[in-house]
Amino acid sequence: MSGTFNLKDYRKRMDGAVVALKSEFAGLRTGRANAALLDGITVKAYGSDTPLNQVGSVTVPEPRMMTVNVWDKTLVAAVDKALRQSNLGINPVVDGQSLRIPMPPLTEERRKDLVKVAGGYSENAKIAVRNVRREAMDVLKRMEKDGDMSEDEQKAHSTDVQNATNEVIETIESTLKTKSAEIMQV
Repeated sequence: MSGTFNLKDYRKRMDGAVVALKSEFAGLRTGRANAALLDGITVKAYGSDTPLNQVGSVTVPEPRMMTVNVWDKTLVAAVDKALRQSNLGINPVVDGQSLRIPMPPLTEERRKDLVKVAGGYSENAKIAVRNVRREAMDVLKRMEKDGDMSEDEQKAHSTDVQNATNEVIETIESTLKTKSAEIMQV
């Protein structure tokens, strides 16, 4: 009698940690402009904190320049303030209803700090993957104990779970290595 254990569900959740990591990495500043950098910024607009992308459009006309075109001219000052208060070290230049944001080159020290931050993000992603692995292993042990699966099946599935975990951890490590190289590149 064989119970059903679906590795795909657990693998999908592990891969979700990689997707989340990549989106966190997109928000880390490298030497070049990237619209994703401004994703986490909220603006005090219409009585609440509103995501920047809901009050204007962000474009990257040049590698070291971003622009934010604010749709409502009464919000230009609020957008300017939100950008200046972000921890991105940027100084927008107001130009009518748009803000030009030159991307200053990063100092060596700031690059090293960003690599450490990236390392922290990847460590959190690995922890998330290991938590999914632990949960899958617990389900397998319970299924074997309850007689829904033979010991051999449990061992085979456990090996599959571990292999999936190893693959995803390797992906996280190579993603970190790539991002670190991108940050350190002058």
